[in-house]
Amino acid sequence: MKDAPGVGAVERRQLQQIIAGLDEGVILIDPDQTIAWANEAALRMHGVSSVEDLGPSVEGYRDRFRLRYRNNHTVEDGAYPADRVVAGEIFADVIVEVSRAGTEEPEWVHRVRSLVLTDADGVPECLVLVVTDATDEMQAVDRFEQSFNANPAPALICRISDLRYIRANQGFLDMTGYSRENIIGRSVYDLDVMEASEKRDLGKQRLADWATVPQMEACLQLPEGETKLVIVAGQPIEIGEEKCMLFTFADLEPRRKAESALRNSEEKFAKTFRLAPVPMKITTLDGFRIIDVNDAFLKETGWSAEEVIGRSPAEIELWDAAATRRKLEKELVETGGFRGYEAKLKTKSDSILDCLVSAETVTIGGETCVLDVFQDITRRKTSETELVDAIEAVMSDTKWFSRSVMEKLANMRSPQPDGRTKAGLSDLTEKEREVLGYVSLGLDDAAIADRLCLAKSTIRNHVARIYRKIAVHKRSEAIVWARERGIDGPDKERRPKSRS
Repeated sequence: MKDAPGVGAVERRQLQQIIAGLDEGVILIDPDQTIAWANEAALRMHGVSSVEDLGPSVEGYRDRFRLRYRNNHTVEDGAYPADRVVAGEIFADVIVEVSRAGTEEPEWVHRVRSLVLTDADGVPECLVLVVTDATDEMQAVDRFEQSFNANPAPALICRISDLRYIRANQGFLDMTGYSRENIIGRSVYDLDVMEASEKRDLGKQRLADWATVPQMEACLQLPEGETKLVIVAGQPIEIGEEKCMLFTFADLEPRRKAESALRNSEEKFAKTFRLAPVPMKITTLDGFRIIDVNDAFLKETGWSAEEVIGRSPAEIELWDAAATRRKLEKELVETGGFRGYEAKLKTKSDSILDCLVSAETVTIGGETCVLDVFQDITRRKTSETELVDAIEAVMSDTKWFSRSVMEKLANMRSPQPDGRTKAGLSDLTEKEREVLGYVSLGLDDAAIADRLCLAKSTIRNHVARIYRKIAVHKRSEAIVWARERGIDGPDKERRPKSRS
């Protein structure tokens, strides 16, 4: 260690002994910019083994080491901490990244402060740089910054000392539309993340106490004057040695829009339900208790809303038979809905209405319900029956009456419940029609086989196919089906002669 002017050798040794074992690095610089001495900690923080390796002077230090600030801006010549202390500047907590000449990436992070030792007359005798290795600390900060910025959950960090925002991650910027420059430096009172919250006073108190801010719903102001519904919570953290509050957010706007859309949808449904000209009712899926009925239902059935709401169709005997109700409820539970089932609805006065019933499960207020729609076909059924009876009366003895017309009459008399068309004569082959003609006469398979000169098993197969096509299960049903369509035997010109 060189002798500094005005400092005796004894004093210099005492100074050296005091600072040699410190964990902090100490560099002594003479007023003429000569680097006089450095302790082992300072050498280690520069990756050298001797004072000479630091450089003979401040200028030599600049040649050997490159410094830059944490924002990646290079420290220019004349702005090095050594230059500043030589100029008599007193500073604290200057953080610089240090690398040896020829090395691109920083090797250490130093936190530097300065001291100026003067004589009795106030003249500087020795300039001191006190260096702390902040590499691990800054790496931890870097990892936090990377994690904070990469986290998709929107977040802000505010400094407790002045209640100003110092960090905003990309998630927050994307959620709100703010730029980072619009956020950093603003006060929590300027951009209130707890605005309109019922727990706002509690949140402000917790913020002041540097304590956890519980989750709360709030309306966050957006750049264009709009608001966004969010859940916000605060967690106390430290960045460096500063107390901060980490605010995290959950965007509730999609939920609010969905709830609004649901309310609008339910309002439209309610209006449509109420004004619909056909009878409708809503029941629970569990137990089928009536929740609501529309005006058309009350008008057709004669019931009042008070008499039916809260009760089940079984309790008010809505159908002509319990079997009808059980059949419809079973179909609904098993399939979730049905269309166009023909059933008889009983009014309060016990009169019967022929109806086509359709039902579907719907969700109302988060609960699965059943919507029933009734179409009164009583007049249509009466008209159809009268028409069929009239035609049958007139044509009862007319053998030339078209079998296709008879078939249509048969379908009108007993339509399919689900609206499907029954099988017709055109679905049968010529041989099947001939066999069906003999069946309609009451002949058994053996007799028909004899008439047609075919094996009995062949006739049995024809009869089985006929059953499948016309959807019957026994011979009597097949005979009724055939005679409803004017089939009372095979065509005379096709009847084969007996083998006798």
